Parts: sequence; C-alpha cells; structure tokens
Amino acid sequence: MCLAVPAKIVEIEDKRAIADLNGNRITISLRMLPETAIGDWVLVHAGFAIQKLDAEAARETFSLLAEVENASKTLEKP
Repeated sequence: MCLAVPAKIVEIEDKRAIADLNGNRITISLRMLPETAIGDWVLVHAGFAIQKLDAEAARETFSLLAEVENASKTLEKP
C-alpha cells in the first residue's frame, strides 16, 4: 500500500526542501510543486511533494492515521 503523508516545509534550496514530518526532518523534491514556499503544508509520497494542503487538512490526516494505528493495535491483541 502506498501512502502520502503531510509535512510542513521548513527550508528550501533550489528544487529541494527540508520538511518537518511529525517531528522528523526529511529532504524532499519540489519538482512537482515549484511554487511551494516555507511554511506550506504538502503531501509527500516517495520523496516528492505531490500536493499542497492547508493546516487543518494536515491535522485531520494525522488524526486519521492515529485512529488506524490504534485500530491495528487492537486487532493485534489476542
């Protein structure tokens, strides 16, 4: 399964950026979204920013991912 996750852009240099992904810093490509600015939220897939989104959508996505994680832990218990 492939999944895109929200990250906030904190640095930009050329067509690459440092993004904060839930407290982790990752380097991503901005080739698909060259108009991205510092402070923007983007969806990241396979090292590429593929779509801009607002902060509320990012929070909602993190909330849904937490729900999935909690549900999977419940299913793992005997």
